[in-house]
Amino acid sequence: MGIMSFYHMPKPRQFDRKPIYWDPHKEKLGKRIQTLKQEMRMDSSIEDYQSQIKGSFVEGTTHLKRSHERGVDNRTRKYKNVQLVLILVLLFGILWFLMQ
Repeated sequence: MGIMSFYHMPKPRQFDRKPIYWDPHKEKLGKRIQTLKQEMRMDSSIEDYQSQIKGSFVEGTTHLKRSHERGVDNRTRKYKNVQLVLILVLLFGILWFLMQ
């Protein structure tokens, strides 16, 4: 391994990825199809799907659906977690004081 020297540090190895196979005709065809879909407005954008995706995860789980119906949001959940941690720290502090 040798003696470590701070004056001559080796350079890190560089990542050099060379594709095994690249088909320029397929790439051009894909770009052309994409532009044609955009011109014909057949390509759906992200905004079209956002309304469908936005509440689907909450509606798919029962516990999140219940908390959403009760009005519990992310801020109140974080507040309750911080409150729980503070209570646990206080209890451990009292236990440590009593053991001393």
